[in-house]
Amino acid sequence: MDVFLNELQQLITVPHIMLVIYVLNFLIAIGLIFFDDKSATATMAWIMVLFLVPAIGLFLYIILSQNIARHQIFKMSEEEEAGIGTLVGWQKEAIKEQLVDDPSAPGYKWKDMITLNLDYADSILTLNDSVELIYDGKEMFERLCKDIREAKYTIKLCYFIVKDDFVGQKLIDLLTEKAKEGVKVRLLIDALGSRSIGYTDLREFKKAGGHYAYFFKPRIRHMFFRINYRNHRKLAIIDNKIGYIGGFNIAKEYLGYKKKFGYWRDTQLIIKGNSLAALNERFYMDWRYSSKEEVDLLDQSIRYAYDPGSKDIPIQIVSCGPESPKEEVKMAMMKMINSAKKSVYIQTPYLVPDAPMLETIAMAARSGLDVRIMIPSIPDHPFVYRTTLYNAGKLINEGAKVYIYENGFLHAKTMTVDGEVCTAGSTNFDIRSFRLNFESNAFIYDRNVTGRMNEQFEKDIELSRPYTAEDRAKISVWEKIAESISRLLTEIL
Repeated sequence: MDVFLNELQQLITVPHIMLVIYVLNFLIAIGLIFFDDKSATATMAWIMVLFLVPAIGLFLYIILSQNIARHQIFKMSEEEEAGIGTLVGWQKEAIKEQLVDDPSAPGYKWKDMITLNLDYADSILTLNDSVELIYDGKEMFERLCKDIREAKYTIKLCYFIVKDDFVGQKLIDLLTEKAKEGVKVRLLIDALGSRSIGYTDLREFKKAGGHYAYFFKPRIRHMFFRINYRNHRKLAIIDNKIGYIGGFNIAKEYLGYKKKFGYWRDTQLIIKGNSLAALNERFYMDWRYSSKEEVDLLDQSIRYAYDPGSKDIPIQIVSCGPESPKEEVKMAMMKMINSAKKSVYIQTPYLVPDAPMLETIAMAARSGLDVRIMIPSIPDHPFVYRTTLYNAGKLINEGAKVYIYENGFLHAKTMTVDGEVCTAGSTNFDIRSFRLNFESNAFIYDRNVTGRMNEQFEKDIELSRPYTAEDRAKISVWEKIAESISRLLTEIL
């Protein structure tokens, strides 16, 4: 036995281990080139990491490069597929018949985009919705708590981040109270983003009758082998009458209580009307996968979302995620930009789009459109921020105007086009949101709502400084090196 152990010890040396790692990395590289459907830039980025830092690269590849699309995590029954498919098909025909011939119909000018979202993302257009905009975290949280307190039947929450701080605990305590009252409460949180919330934090909530689930919960706590895939959605549906969608999570920094970030500038939509059917459907798809609870999508989402007292704002809820290769939200955004005739206003904390999206924005700027992009002054991810500045510089050279928000941290994820159509939700202008995260956005075809977003954009400009070609010319050699390295890793950041 001692002889065997000695021989084994002689084999397990650093050179032998490195040889094994290099062989594995070589085999992975071959697989990436010939058998994977990643983009050419993503493939080259992975190969560079695998061979420049072989041991770290192998570890990162194992935890970051899984293909979720193969697992088909969101499955529908035949009845659900038939029911939703029938509704989508009926809407396609209705739009062809009504919008083409009626210029006064809501969304007439944007019928091509509506059709794209219907055909490509199975996103139903609802016509009788109302929309309220909130930009302040304290106001948002107070409003959410108020609506939860007044709930009588159901509360459904889906958040990327719920932290174990006084804000997160206040929400959990409130949900526990409502569960004790007999309200059906479901809380879905991302296992990575909400990792500070453990079973003990939710014990009383569960005892009170509340239900919770972790999205991509690891078998062993804190062992996140799906770290690259996150449920980044921020959704709330209360009594099937009030829907929340936007960028706010549940933690003290989102209310402006973290010194590092200061004031937190974000955008929240509060929606009432038929589009809650789509929010319900999205929530239950995520919930059913995570909780394993058998829930009928048609029964729970379509039947209980109609609100005849709502207004007449047309909305489509579009979702995307790595389970689908379509990149539905990105395609809808690109269609918005390509359809622009006057202006494109973008707010995003991360400006790290892929080449097609970057070229789409650049083309709009080259065409003489008023393209304005607002990014934060405070980096929360240094590598990503360097790439954001690099891409901002490229778009400045194409004629876009870039502003750096200086009144705290800008986390809003919005875009408006021509003062007529807008979108807001959880999706950043980056590759991670387009391909790797599970996201949801509302696309709103209404001048009034879009005008209110533009008014807020103008107010934010007053709290920002222009980022110009002169600023780019002043960056140091070290900043240029940092940007060069960061942009090479764009596809795997």
